[in-house]
Amino acid sequence: MPDTPMTPAPKPQPRYTQSALTLAVILSLILGTIGGALGGAFASGNFDSWFNRTFNKTSVASSSSGSSTTLKVEEESATIDVVEKVQKSVVSIIITKDLSKIYNQSGAGLSPFDLFFGNGQQPSEGTKELGGGSGFILSADGYIMTNKHVVDDAQADYTVLTNDAKSYSAKVIATDPVNDLAVLKIDAKDLPAIEFGNSEDLQIGQTVIAIGNALGEYRNTVTKGVVSGLARRITAGDGQSSETLENAIQTDAAINPGNSGGPLLNLAGQVIGVNVAVSQQGQLIGFAIPANQANTVFESVKKTGRIVRPYLGVRYIPITKALKDQNKLSVDYGVLIQRGTTKDELAIIPGGPADKAGLQENDIILEINGVKLDTEHSLAGEIQKRAPGDTITLKVLSKGQEKTVTATLEEYKQ
Repeated sequence: MPDTPMTPAPKPQPRYTQSALTLAVILSLILGTIGGALGGAFASGNFDSWFNRTFNKTSVASSSSGSSTTLKVEEESATIDVVEKVQKSVVSIIITKDLSKIYNQSGAGLSPFDLFFGNGQQPSEGTKELGGGSGFILSADGYIMTNKHVVDDAQADYTVLTNDAKSYSAKVIATDPVNDLAVLKIDAKDLPAIEFGNSEDLQIGQTVIAIGNALGEYRNTVTKGVVSGLARRITAGDGQSSETLENAIQTDAAINPGNSGGPLLNLAGQVIGVNVAVSQQGQLIGFAIPANQANTVFESVKKTGRIVRPYLGVRYIPITKALKDQNKLSVDYGVLIQRGTTKDELAIIPGGPADKAGLQENDIILEINGVKLDTEHSLAGEIQKRAPGDTITLKVLSKGQEKTVTATLEEYKQ
């Protein structure tokens, strides 16, 4: 016989009822799903994590409707865990003011309040809630951090409202002359303090969570996003005044008016930034002050009762490629010492450390203690790593010539 391949005879096919066929399909789907999950867990080396997440957080609730049993699966995400951990540490800050300090004796209202009261019928006494901000608890004995612009009205009164709806009169202990930060104090004990993380460890794309008093109305609002950028230099203002902030964290977590002073958190529930500003020109472009700077402020207040900041005493603009081309400079990094927009904003503060060290307008500071000043290392950031009395070595480009200058930092006085 020729070597012809043999085809096996077909096996008799079993007969199934409709019910058995349906059950088989369901079982195959379930087993396929479990098998796929198990395979993925084994392949990634995360079997224990998958098992605990799937089964240890599963509660079975029996209902006595016939013989049926309801299986209820509760999934807790990292975001929920963070919110549960820190929401008691986030506070709302309510701003109130005596109307007699706002209106003149004739009863004519100032323009912001014309929107609230009818013309010619403005009340001239009593108090009015003007708005609100956010903050978070720094210590069990009542220290609170927020933004300076939230509490910058010396004639206003500030009330801290905690997560359990208790209210406390707050005293402004210190405001930061460099960053938009302030420390308040309330008379309370055993408060749930929040923990600082290390903002130097942040990475672009990292998940972050913002909590705050959104719009001054929706307390403990939670938004989520990622770190969109690091070491941003921004100018924040309210139309009447402005402030330039260095090393800001950019995030797409929604930050709204009233969120100011609230925490920006990592998935460990640590503060890695203090929410400060939002761009009005784009969508989901918010900024926060790095936690390391905020922690330095708090440590200074605990130690001295005030915020101690070192300063060099120069006004400057960072050099970019565009600035280099525009001004025909020989370098595309460093900072150009230059006066401000008004005649009172001198390039070198008279009698300051830079003045004593012989720096001049139009000098370019290239390095501080060997650290090149670029998009990742700002002049202000490097100065704030040090203390008053520290001596720094600057590499300076002056009139086309490089030179080394030594300066001793001093305490910034408001």
